[in-house]
Amino acid sequence: MRLWTIHPQYLDRQGLVALWREALLARAVLRGQTRGYRHHPQLERFLAHALPRCAISAYLAAIHAEATARGYSFDKSKIGPLRPVDPISVTADQVSYEWRHLLRKLSVRSRTLHRQWRAVRVPQCHPLFRSVPGPIEPWERERRGA
Repeated sequence: MRLWTIHPQYLDRQGLVALWREALLARAVLRGQTRGYRHHPQLERFLAHALPRCAISAYLAAIHAEATARGYSFDKSKIGPLRPVDPISVTADQVSYEWRHLLRKLSVRSRTLHRQWRAVRVPQCHPLFRSVPGPIEPWERERRGA
């Protein structure tokens, strides 16, 4: 499971569809509707939020907005109720780590997008997140080769 901190605008089609599915799975986990993935490290930041279910709904809403802008038809009814939520802080090194991770994926899957985005040094965060100074997040499990 990869719940990207970076803005969904940077993802290729495959990545955006996968993010939608994985965020829906995360929503099911946060609602207690599944037995699997309950302790997945990517969920820690949502579980730490004062309103975890509202936070995942806000996360899904931004993915849906990106999909709609691209002409995809993701089912908005799967998002759930939307309420204003406080942003989740994420460290700048985490954002950089994810950015390098995505660029490696795009270099294989979508050379056009890789060329488009490789000059970006500081990518935008997903609207739910705000960047703060700091090292890679402790919940990030794929730290080798960062």
